[in-house]
Amino acid sequence: MADKYQILSDQIYGEIGGIGNVQSLIHCMTRLRIHIKDMSKVNVEGLKKLDGVIGVVEAETLEVVLGPGINTKVAAIMNEEAGVKEGEEFPSNISSYQAEKEEVARKAAEVHAARKASLKQTWWRIALQHISAIFVPLIPAFVGAGLISGVAGIMRNMLTVKILPASWNLGVTVLAMMSSALFAYLNVYVGINAAKEFGATPGLGGIIGGIVYLPGIVAPVTITNIFDGKPLAAGQGGIIGVLLAVWLLSYIEKFLHKHIADSVDIIFTPFLTILATGLLTVFLIMPLAGAVSNSLVGAINWVLNVGGAVAGFILGSLFLPMVMLGLHQILTPIHLEMIQKLGNTPLLPILAMAGAGQVGAAIALWVKCRKNKSLTRLIKGALPVGILGVGEPLIYGVTLPLGRPFITACIGGGIGGAVVGGIGKIGAIAIGPSGVALIPLIANNMWWGYVLGLLSAYVGGFLVTYFFGVPASAMTDGEVTQEK
Repeated sequence: MADKYQILSDQIYGEIGGIGNVQSLIHCMTRLRIHIKDMSKVNVEGLKKLDGVIGVVEAETLEVVLGPGINTKVAAIMNEEAGVKEGEEFPSNISSYQAEKEEVARKAAEVHAARKASLKQTWWRIALQHISAIFVPLIPAFVGAGLISGVAGIMRNMLTVKILPASWNLGVTVLAMMSSALFAYLNVYVGINAAKEFGATPGLGGIIGGIVYLPGIVAPVTITNIFDGKPLAAGQGGIIGVLLAVWLLSYIEKFLHKHIADSVDIIFTPFLTILATGLLTVFLIMPLAGAVSNSLVGAINWVLNVGGAVAGFILGSLFLPMVMLGLHQILTPIHLEMIQKLGNTPLLPILAMAGAGQVGAAIALWVKCRKNKSLTRLIKGALPVGILGVGEPLIYGVTLPLGRPFITACIGGGIGGAVVGGIGKIGAIAIGPSGVALIPLIANNMWWGYVLGLLSAYVGGFLVTYFFGVPASAMTDGEVTQEK
């Protein structure tokens, strides 16, 4: 008998036009990201109704929200059935998983699907897709290294107040070393992933990421910034510079592959690609990206310092819509840039309040809609991971379908953001976790301020939802449907 993951995989294939309609498939923390060949063959409404599917986002890729853990197993099954590894392109001659939809129905949907597809093909959506593909594979590394760093920080504090004996110093040093293995060479990892995404050789992308560190340049030797005459600093331009440099590298490498003879291509293409891109990186991209990076980080810090609670409320309340639309991916390089420059990102703890507002809203729905067994069952399943900071199950399974609770959850997130922004100086040393899982990653012993923000968002989301956000239709037993 097929297990539930196999059944769900089969059902998803059935609603997206069969295995032959898939170009490639990957998964992130909660979603399947499926490159579809022909969107007119996809039954989005049918997908949303499948037992196990929490939500569907029509972006550059078709994003099917399943929740953490489940998505990993389903993605493995779906790729295995196609005979490919995750992210690899599906064979073009692969047999259809189910019979094609009737021709008349397909033709009827074709014009509508083409119009929607044309609307999606905007430069910023394509850019978001690239950013997502580059950084999503690194999220487990961010989580693992970040939590190890958090544990090391807690132990270091315990050593300072002599709760732990001095003999533990070596253990703390080893943990700190392990966590540094990611952040010390982050540009290299990003360079490799960016090269894969842009169709270049991954090793060459890694070299460009390494060049940004200026290896071998040791004082008193310096390289002059051609714009201001000052010495370039190792790492100047950071993640932004690496992304731009590897994007240029991909074009240079493809051009050389096309114009260099096959017999010497393996020799001259990598040589000339590294040489040209490396010179551009050092003398042009690093100075320019460094200026952009400094301005961006400085502007965000200024907004948070001057805006305080008001800025926190605006950021905390707007983050859920960004997650819903997939726009939150653009913030990943910004967080990493702030961590590289400041040692932490003060933006992440504020944005994390959005998920806490949803938790408060879900609890209010649970209390006030006890008779609605189908709704309370959804809340029970989504609430634990919501508390840990994975918000998609609550978004797509609970608050968004009901309408008003999504808005009141956003307000709850704004309340928590206002508290964190008002306290100030609360930053995270790594990205990936949210909710209570982010507590060990809060820098400079400001965890208490973050916890206070979480509690405020829980309470705020609960109260606003309880009194203003519960539709009358949700209080009776029945299917969760969008509020009219």
